Amino acid sequence: MTGPTTSASASASGWRRLLVEPARPKRIASRNDAYWFAVATVCVGAFMGQLDASIVTLAFPTLTRDFHASVADVQWVGLAYLLALAIALPLVGRLADMVGRKLLYTYGFILFIIGSALCGLSGSLVMLDIFRVLQAMGAAMLQANSVAIIAGVMPPEKLGSGIGVQGMAQALGLALGPVVGGLLITLGGWRLIFYVNVPAGIVGTMLGWYLIPRSRNLSGTARFDWTGSAMLLPAVGALFYALSEGSTFGWGSPVILACFVIAIASFAVFLRVEARAAAPILRLGLLRLRSFTNGLGQGVTNYMVTFGTLFVVPFFLESARHASPATAGLELLAMPAGLGIVALFAGRWADQVGPRRPAVIGMSVDVVCLAYLALFRPSGIPFLVALALVGAGVGASTAPNNAATVGAVPREHQGVASGVLNMIRSFGTAMGLSITASVFTAVAGSAVDPTLVAGGFSAAVWMLAGVAFVGGVLAVLRGNVKLSADPTLRVE
Repeated sequence: MTGPTTSASASASGWRRLLVEPARPKRIASRNDAYWFAVATVCVGAFMGQLDASIVTLAFPTLTRDFHASVADVQWVGLAYLLALAIALPLVGRLADMVGRKLLYTYGFILFIIGSALCGLSGSLVMLDIFRVLQAMGAAMLQANSVAIIAGVMPPEKLGSGIGVQGMAQALGLALGPVVGGLLITLGGWRLIFYVNVPAGIVGTMLGWYLIPRSRNLSGTARFDWTGSAMLLPAVGALFYALSEGSTFGWGSPVILACFVIAIASFAVFLRVEARAAAPILRLGLLRLRSFTNGLGQGVTNYMVTFGTLFVVPFFLESARHASPATAGLELLAMPAGLGIVALFAGRWADQVGPRRPAVIGMSVDVVCLAYLALFRPSGIPFLVALALVGAGVGASTAPNNAATVGAVPREHQGVASGVLNMIRSFGTAMGLSITASVFTAVAGSAVDPTLVAGGFSAAVWMLAGVAFVGGVLAVLRGNVKLSADPTLRVE
């Protein structure tokens, strides 16, 4: 009788070990530069997340043909992913603070691999949408922990540098997505864009398990706030859907107005529940931290400028300048290239002078360059230089802002802060695409007349210049806080 009992006990013990974060190998942990190994691992997830968000758009025409579906139906392949990601990010961030950031980050890779493989095997559009949600849950486990992991491992004087490197990885993923997507679809069809995540995810899982340090002394054994979660889900979901589809249905349509009402009502109940909860998902005191709330607002402006510009430039180049899609895609690379290069150095700069100066200068450059594009609509080298400088301005602002926003939050809540910051990226993306599309179509309509298209481009870019101005004001109002990782967080 002893044998089966002992075997069962050993099996249970084995399963429990999978729920405990392992320490890094001593030869890694003892290195003076061990934190860069963790940053490099986080960059794998950051690169894959942005690559996957942009790569799928290239497959929409192919999916329309293969599944005999409408464009509206195929768009849900992208929307389902972004919607699930936006909903899951703050919840996963809170869970990571409870059970360990390394644990959720590593298992996030595994879930991402499974979701990607199932997406590639999908036999219908509905199945693909469902598996995209599963893929997004894995991506949320990666993204919600990324900035918090960096904040936990980097020396205080190098926090901006670490987040700057992550920003460069995100920009590279965003830039290479359309290029890689087009190549993979040409070589093996749309399924290949999902299968390619499997080997990359396996590498990321192994790196995460061995190179990311254990997170200790977070928020203990507090219970998860299920009531708050139940209120946050419809608030985030309804708001994201309204922002994403506002330009499609019309901002005054009953569907969009109903979504806004649901979002406001649910969020009001969520705040009431959180004020009374013993272990809330989001401590309301965090919203009183000016560096945190201003950082979230500035994050929205950064992503609105980024994705609004990425949306409207191809229309202008193809319809007003008669460029081919391939040429437009190559010219568009100037923006993420500028973003990635400057993000790397902006983090180091912020370590030395604080986050305000890089953010203000970056947003000022964006205002000037966007106004130049709107006024003169240049071509050739001047156009590419202006586009690269817009990306550089965003890069100068994003990395310092991310570091300052998470660094302003107490250690035990940095997972939540990282999740909320990444959720803000989803909202900024949705707002940038939808509002830019609304302004552009209000002037250009559905016409292909180059003059109307050029006018729509100028109107949309003027709007984005105004958004960049607001981002600069928020950076000024935040003040020049000192960047600091939490030195009391014990890592092994």
